[in-house]
Amino acid sequence: MVNTCAQWVPGWTEDAPVEGDLLLAFSGSNILKPGDGWFLRWGAPEMGSSRPEALALGHWHGQRLFVSTLPDSGMPGLETVTLRDALLLCPEAPTDLLSTGFQVWQWWQDHRYCGRCGKPTQPHASERARWCGHCHVPWYPRIAPCVIVIIRREDRFLLARSSRVTRNFYSLIAGFVEPGESLEQAVAREVKEETGLDVCNVRYQSSQPWPFPHQLMMGFVADYQGGELCLQQDELADAGWFSADDHPPIPPETTIAGRLIGAVKADIAGQRSRC
Repeated sequence: MVNTCAQWVPGWTEDAPVEGDLLLAFSGSNILKPGDGWFLRWGAPEMGSSRPEALALGHWHGQRLFVSTLPDSGMPGLETVTLRDALLLCPEAPTDLLSTGFQVWQWWQDHRYCGRCGKPTQPHASERARWCGHCHVPWYPRIAPCVIVIIRREDRFLLARSSRVTRNFYSLIAGFVEPGESLEQAVAREVKEETGLDVCNVRYQSSQPWPFPHQLMMGFVADYQGGELCLQQDELADAGWFSADDHPPIPPETTIAGRLIGAVKADIAGQRSRC
């Protein structure tokens, strides 16, 4: 995962882009990528006559950066890369920026009308929000908190294959936090619902934004407490206990799942070396 902290400075402005500004261009959930990077130039030949609405993302290497949608109709000089492939398979990609750009652009399109009264919203005058002048309510980008957990059982850990994902990965148990829950309670509930297992000693590790569509994934390690595997069939196709030396393909370290698995494998290896 590329560290974009020194390259990308997030920001907000109501200004429209001008010729030469940078543009992160999407078509649906696909990135329209030029051959020499991830951004177009506003007004570049690849854009043709298209000048769509665009939303400010801040500055990339000191240059103004916007996000928008362009028609994907075989535009010359542009490669189509799915956002998921960019995050999972392109280690050189500015993942934080791509994720943010997709999420705020989707939010901008989805909140053109007030969710309370149904009247059109307008850009907020001073922050990244849409404003309902009738209700006097701001509508901010939506963020959905989720938990993801690796369950450890002595020197083994649980991996599961989703019923819905076609990639050949075994990953971790994850789910959305429900109203009134703590993060630790959400971990215990999701594990019980999807696997039939009980866990204890739930401890936070790290987090990662995940734009499918607007999650904030919060990663945990938990210890096996009891129970036998009983899979929720509409969620999991397979699951099992694996060792650090013998396990199926796992997500790359560009994902929080891959990093949690890697951290537990390293901890198991360290314990073995001390014995």
